[in-house]
Amino acid sequence: MADGSTNFDEMLGFGGEVRTPYAEYHELLTKIDPTKLKQKSRDAEAFFRRTGITFNVYGDSEADERLIPFDLLPRIISAKEWSRLTRGIEQRVKALNAFLHDIYHRQEILRAGRIPQRLITDNQAFLPQMVGVNPPGNIYTHIVGTDLVRTGPDEFFVLEDNARTPSGVSYMLENRETMLKMFPELFSQVGVQSVGDYPALLRKSLAASAPSTCAGKPTIAVLTPGIHNSAYFEHAFLADQMGVELVEGHDLRVVDGRVAMRTTCGYEPVDVIYRRVDDEYLDPLNFNPESMLGVPGIFDIYRAGGITITNAPGTGISDDKALYSYMPDIVEFYTGQAPLLKNVETWRCSEPDSLAYVLDHLSELVVKEVHGSGGYGMLVGPAASKAEIEAFKAKLTANPANYIAQPTLALSTVPILTDAGLAPRHVDLRPFVLVSPNCIDVVPGGLTRVAMKEGSLVVNSSQGGGTKDTWVLRDD
Repeated sequence: MADGSTNFDEMLGFGGEVRTPYAEYHELLTKIDPTKLKQKSRDAEAFFRRTGITFNVYGDSEADERLIPFDLLPRIISAKEWSRLTRGIEQRVKALNAFLHDIYHRQEILRAGRIPQRLITDNQAFLPQMVGVNPPGNIYTHIVGTDLVRTGPDEFFVLEDNARTPSGVSYMLENRETMLKMFPELFSQVGVQSVGDYPALLRKSLAASAPSTCAGKPTIAVLTPGIHNSAYFEHAFLADQMGVELVEGHDLRVVDGRVAMRTTCGYEPVDVIYRRVDDEYLDPLNFNPESMLGVPGIFDIYRAGGITITNAPGTGISDDKALYSYMPDIVEFYTGQAPLLKNVETWRCSEPDSLAYVLDHLSELVVKEVHGSGGYGMLVGPAASKAEIEAFKAKLTANPANYIAQPTLALSTVPILTDAGLAPRHVDLRPFVLVSPNCIDVVPGGLTRVAMKEGSLVVNSSQGGGTKDTWVLRDD
């Protein structure tokens, strides 16, 4: 693979010399017949199809079920790099949890003027029903996916926080399982930390977050919107791996002041619900009355301390991209420390001066919806046509508060396997964090998402991106 790019390549650096984390793997890779590599790639695709590892893309009509492209070449991170990332992620997650408790209680950060009050009170993700509610163990963010990008050997940035219902962990686990099947010899020669105990860690973390009303071993269930949800495979996968029940709203009801689950022996109380249903649809008595996905009265039981819902209702406000721009202040306010991980410079289009700058530089910027996800509703200026920029300018002018803008970062690249050989493609990384009253666990790996198209900066699977296995090496 030639390195003619000015982007930092995680295997070849800036100058084309193999970097230390990749040295052992690169030596082994050069000994593998390219024909065998391509066959292994086809075998991996067949394995994913047999296993049913798919996701749904929502179009104008029905959802389209697709296979996520998987690349056989791992992304490798040294133990030293991972240790640094872990410290920064833990600091950020602690600050997010403290922030959520504060805005639903005393709102001291607003009183101190560190963030504008309108950013909370006018935010559609802020849940007034959570004001004054104390979640079991005071944990809001039980499961977090922190999206990171890299621009150089020692330059990492947080791209966004995912604390509402972070997805993708099943692909992290299946990617590793696939690599173990395809290349068992590599794992015997390269010291890679395991991610396979994530389901056990998740169950342990959820159990540790059970409400005080729980007597004995907590009963846990995964609440899914159903088979038509884009992440249904993951819901079923995690329930199966944890050995807990996968339920839909109609499987649950309130019985004698508890949330109970339908079983072959009647309704049995549940202590912890790992919900993959958005706030709006969680309880038709308290939120959207037309919801058929939730459980009538579950929020009343939660408010009374009778069940743990993970992640806590109202947590989604921490995913707000306008709020993201204040994260350095939030981290400093609640931890008393400077952030260990950098934010990407962000222009809030709700502010007139920022909007004027963004409108004048649209062709250079990435513009995102404040509540957007999955790569939808965004503009990548350098890749957009003049017509696309003009159309987006009209949307931006009509509703500036709905958007933020960021510079186009020179994202790092990692090699992928193509028909012509190895080629660099841009990546991001979503490490997964488990938070309980007792500890914070950052799984040594995460989901590497890769833009399969040459030059593309969009890694989302819904936009054609693929995934890679992420190797965190043992101690250097």
